Amino acid sequence: MLIFHSFSPLKINTMMKQFLALVILVSSFQISAQENTALLKHFEAYYKQMQVQGDMQGIINGMTHLNILAPSEARKDTLAYIYMSEGNYVQALNTIGFDRKVDDSDIAVEVKAVSLKAVKQPKLAIGHFEEMFKREPNAVVAYELAELNLQTQQLDEASKHIAYGLANSKDDMKKAFYETQTPYEVPLKAAFMYLNALSVYNKDRKANLDAAVDILDATLKTAPNFNLIQLTKTELLRQKQAQQAQAGQPKN
Repeated sequence: MLIFHSFSPLKINTMMKQFLALVILVSSFQISAQENTALLKHFEAYYKQMQVQGDMQGIINGMTHLNILAPSEARKDTLAYIYMSEGNYVQALNTIGFDRKVDDSDIAVEVKAVSLKAVKQPKLAIGHFEEMFKREPNAVVAYELAELNLQTQQLDEASKHIAYGLANSKDDMKKAFYETQTPYEVPLKAAFMYLNALSVYNKDRKANLDAAVDILDATLKTAPNFNLIQLTKTELLRQKQAQQAQAGQPKN
């Protein structure tokens, strides 16, 4: 027995509308995908051309567009690294964040460490530098950790990294300083000796003052151009004179 279904013109019309809507929706997705692919190719070419021209703002713009069109951690890390390299530390942190994440790439860890130090957040920066040191121990990162721990008065931690740096600094390693109008470099080991003098002094600012000055004198022999040594030594000797003057005053 054959069973026939009858469809009213109204029902057929509704079904056709639904079918047409589906066709239009699928077509729009295809068009959107094609446009997205074309944009990706455009900005990939744009980014490469900006690299050739050395146009940093163009490079940033290109990578920003690429990350919007096809987001990825690698693109975000690269964009943050470019910002950091250009001295735009706030923008770098806004791009990548500053929280510690176990799955952060090496680039992400470096960007967070360097940028947080630059915006004067030493306590936050220390954790990221520690992660850098954990992944690849070296004297350069040890110096950053020693300096930051001195700033935050974590003297035992500072001493630990200073000892590592003194033992592992190579003759060809240099450290740049910028307190003068013309930047200069000294051997990295001399820079660690300077931090060691500060560490010794901060552990007891009265009893260890002479010992700190002795370390500064020894450092100056290895790096005669180390201007910061002279400035620090002058300040410590001024403090010593003040202490002596105070000790010589009669007590009431």
